Order: sequence, then C-alpha cells, then structure tokens
Amino acid sequence: MVRMIIFANGTLPDERAARSLLREGDRLIAADGGTRHLLAMGMLPEVVIGDLDSLDKESLAGLVAAGVEVEQYPEDKDETDLELALGYALRKAPASILIMAALGGRLDQTVANLMLLTNPMLSGIDIRLDDGIEEVFFCSDQVEIEGNEGEIVSLIPWGMPVEGVTTRGLRWSLQDEMLYPYRSRGVSNRMITDRAAVTIRSGLLLVVHRRGGIRHAGG
Repeated sequence: MVRMIIFANGTLPDERAARSLLREGDRLIAADGGTRHLLAMGMLPEVVIGDLDSLDKESLAGLVAAGVEVEQYPEDKDETDLELALGYALRKAPASILIMAALGGRLDQTVANLMLLTNPMLSGIDIRLDDGIEEVFFCSDQVEIEGNEGEIVSLIPWGMPVEGVTTRGLRWSLQDEMLYPYRSRGVSNRMITDRAAVTIRSGLLLVVHRRGGIRHAGG
C-alpha cells in the first residue's frame, strides 16, 4: 500500500521526531522549500514541485544532477506549492498521505493547509498533517489515535456543530454528544491509554493530537 510523504516549507520543531515517522517504502515529495527538510535528513525526494522561489539555484542543480524530477510552475499561480504537491500525490492513488512541516509559522498558511484536507477528492484516504510533535487530521465518521497516556487530544468542530460525538480512551468521555464550533468544550482532553477512538454521526471534526502531553498557556 503506497504512502506518500509530502514535505511542506513550514517548520519542523524536532527533526529527529519527524524522521521517526518515516518508513521504508514511503514515496517522498517536496513542495518547493520543503526540500530543505529532506536534504537536512540526508534524503532526496522523488520530485520537487512548486514555483521554486524558496529553493536556491545550487540546491536545485544538485537535485537535477541526482536525477530528482522537478515540476516547476509560474510564481503567479492560483494554488500553493503544497496544493500542487498534493495533486501529484493523488495521481499516484495512495492509501495514505502524510504532510510534514505544514504546521506553525504563518497562520494563514497553516489554516490554508488544514483546509486542503477537506477536499472531497481525499475522501477515503487517511491524510494527516504531522511535524513529529503534533498530528492533525479530520474525522468524518470514526478515527483512532495512537499515542501515550497523558497526551493531549483536542476535538474541534469544523464550521458547524458535530453530532453524535462518542470517545473511548480519553479522560473526559463523550457519549453521543454535540460539540459546537463556538464553544471550546472539546479542547485539551487527555489520553488514558495508548489508543483512543472517536466516532461522530454527522459534521466534520478536527482532531489535534499533541505528543508528550505538553500544556500551553490558555488551555
């Protein structure tokens, strides 16, 4: 089963943690400046996609010399480099897609990256944003979260109320309940086992799993 890994041009707060997510057989894609993360790990993508405004000429020449495919687009385009890379991944009919370095940095880019995951063309594909510290994905019916006791899991309704929310393996259990987008009830729950599950009846739920159980101000 093919798993596509896309490296965006965002931040990787812990390169070692991010690298631990990679598996043998993964197909690696770089969205323009995301190439730097792969090069820092001593790896090459199979393709670099984007307008290449974040990639210096020396690095680009080295990639071409190494046989890496390059898909260059005009800087004046309607899609972000990540959206173009995601389109490439979809054409390969993957079983799952992991997008790395797409969290943090510019808020507008992070929100846009989240919105990309709601594309109906991704229905049936396990697709997640992950930087090694946090993984973020959507639940439209049921999902499982693998981690460790004490780690934070937040459930955030996306755009509309989410009905029939039921959880297993979380400290504050929900049983066939409603979560509203203008309330923060689903934020900062905690895992009580190494595997949690969430099911919903209708709506779209953003799931944010923060590894290590680290708290931040405001929670």
